[in-house]
Amino acid sequence: MKLPSRQVLAPRRAGLDGPRGPARVDRRLTVALRRARPGDVLVVDHLDLDRAGAEAVLGHGVAAVVNVSAFISGRYPSLGAEVLARAGVALVEEVGPEVLSAVRDGTVVGLEDGHVLVDGEPVAVGTRLDLADVLTAMELARGGLTTQLASFTHNTTELLRREEDLLLHGRGFPETVTRMRRRPVVVVVRDFEHERDLRGLRRFIREQRPVLVGVDAGGDALLARGLVPDLLVVGEAGLGADADPGHHRRVSDEALTRAREVLLHADPANRVIGTERLDGLGVRARRMSAGGTTEDVALLVADHEGASLIVTVGTRATLEELLDQQRTGMSSSFLTRLRVGPRVVDAATVPALYTGRVRLWQIWLVLLVGLLALAAAVAATPVGQAWGEELLRAVQDLGAQVGTRLGSAGP
Repeated sequence: MKLPSRQVLAPRRAGLDGPRGPARVDRRLTVALRRARPGDVLVVDHLDLDRAGAEAVLGHGVAAVVNVSAFISGRYPSLGAEVLARAGVALVEEVGPEVLSAVRDGTVVGLEDGHVLVDGEPVAVGTRLDLADVLTAMELARGGLTTQLASFTHNTTELLRREEDLLLHGRGFPETVTRMRRRPVVVVVRDFEHERDLRGLRRFIREQRPVLVGVDAGGDALLARGLVPDLLVVGEAGLGADADPGHHRRVSDEALTRAREVLLHADPANRVIGTERLDGLGVRARRMSAGGTTEDVALLVADHEGASLIVTVGTRATLEELLDQQRTGMSSSFLTRLRVGPRVVDAATVPALYTGRVRLWQIWLVLLVGLLALAAAVAATPVGQAWGEELLRAVQDLGAQVGTRLGSAGP
């Protein structure tokens, strides 16, 4: 959101209307999150916060985010601010770059009416956003989609030209040990409500026994549900220098060693940062060079291997979510979806479409209910009543005979 004019610092000493906690200061969100603890206040410079970044903030239990730039600049309706506002995280935007030097890391700061306070004194001022403000800004930003779509179209054309062999002709895929032909495949990314999606897939996974593919920390998401990845696809986001232990995409050593097979996603020049982690763990990984995102590589591999169905967990599906990636990866995701289109389905729709297998006890129950209904219908007819009377007399006679024999056998 844009301010009509720069606000002026005013003395503020009491009556804080926002959270108060230690500041974690860095221009880069990922670096600030490395030191973040529950209740901290992030001070960062992140234009158009995307949903992935917001999910990472929530994962650290941060109480507030103070942003040098705008959470929603108006170029397109970025999704991160809405995620944080709905979760109750306090938001202050456009405080200016001076705050990065005015607030030292670890200093206890408070928020009041858009003011950033240190020892009760304002050191920066911006705009405090609530959910209504965020939704209004998102609605206004939808007008900027036209410009973003034009850039998106250009990037898509360039990517298709560079990745023609892979996307159009199916060349450049490594041979994998994991067999997917004519089997359902579940591709898991630790992002976008993946836990809810995995809970909804419990019955599908238990009955269909699909191939489980983890993407970066998606392997850890599977392990957390008691599932072992058949294939783990990892790239720079999961292995590289920025993938610190607190990063929501960082794959753990446990996932790397427990996965039945590991596929390393390298860039088109066959370079990838972080391979020393694999070497140190003794993990032998196959390598695949491709542009775009690691999750796109996982989808393309599943499609190339002949999967009967590809269920995606935690991936982007809508136009706004693609634009929210803020990088050329959105073109890769778009083209990948076109490539695997007939086979891919979002995990959120599976519970509505999949009714599950019919169990044997369910068949017997239906037969029993049918027989009881038939017996009741027959009993209501004259013939059925006659049969019932004869059956009752036969049971009475049998009971009398049994009683007589028991009496004669007594002492």
